[in-house]
Amino acid sequence: MAVVQAQKKVFGAALDALDAPAGEAPREAALQGNAQIGAPRLGPYDARAENSRLETAAHGLHLGKFGHGRNLAPTGPVGYGRPAMPETENHGAADGKSEVDFGYRRVPAAEKDALVRGVFETVAHRYDAMNDLMSWGVHRLWKQALVDALAPRPGMRILDLAGGTGDVAMRIGGRVRGAGGVPDVVVCDLTPAMVEAGRDRAIDRGQLDGIAWLCGDAQALPLRDRSVDACTIAFGLRNVSLIDRALAEVRRVLRPGGRFLCLEFSRVVVPMLGPLYDRYSFSVLPALGRMVAGDGEAYRYLAESIRRFPDQETLACHMTEAGFARVTWRNLSGGIAALHSGWRI
Repeated sequence: MAVVQAQKKVFGAALDALDAPAGEAPREAALQGNAQIGAPRLGPYDARAENSRLETAAHGLHLGKFGHGRNLAPTGPVGYGRPAMPETENHGAADGKSEVDFGYRRVPAAEKDALVRGVFETVAHRYDAMNDLMSWGVHRLWKQALVDALAPRPGMRILDLAGGTGDVAMRIGGRVRGAGGVPDVVVCDLTPAMVEAGRDRAIDRGQLDGIAWLCGDAQALPLRDRSVDACTIAFGLRNVSLIDRALAEVRRVLRPGGRFLCLEFSRVVVPMLGPLYDRYSFSVLPALGRMVAGDGEAYRYLAESIRRFPDQETLACHMTEAGFARVTWRNLSGGIAALHSGWRI
């Protein structure tokens, strides 16, 4: 198991080498640290991502988001032939002056990553417990639907974006082990505290092999082109500053025939559910955040960010514009969440 910071240190297990792009000499062992727990190789490393804002992973080892299961709703329409999407909010290219949404606030695009990181730094230690409490455990069923759709099998290399606490990665790992294989999952998250929480959780559960932990930016992934068979992201895309850039990066690192699955909060499609859900989101969730995680504002931001995120059809349009084919979605729990799927052909 490894926690990696590109260009600086590998914590946990020293990776033998991060394959340099053709024509470049391999990077010397600026990757430091003694092996402590075995890990799969991260192998592919994309030099074009060297300047991405990768945060230092916490040193040393510490021992110590809602859908239901399958067949809840019909698949959404295929997103072929959609018109080009306009550049709006968190979707277009950053020019150094553009603003994006941070909840209901508008902030400079260059500042959003730090603000999001700050939110998750404060709640990382109670993140999983809060997910259970806020959703009454339903988020587990949603994530199970994600893994069911992915159908992971031995030999697949899978990238789990914004997967800090490892919930999805460990579900994938369990499915692959159940098929008699060894998982090959890379968890990439912007926030070191989330990565640390996930790593500790994996150690506590004895899942020491098959998952590598990487602090990195979804908008500049430190992975080589066409290097993974599938990519998942659960409840993380709405926290990205520039959604289109992240989608382009996902497509870049997928191999032809690779699949992208995005589980995210979306728009309620059951009329009577909408007002109840809004009241719960803006009254109950912040109160729970104050009581359990000690930070009500963080959970108010999460509720606001859901309302500012594109609806089901708009997100499908963005995926199509990013080059994904056979784009579909499936509503979960009346549209409180949606599972989008797209393929790199």
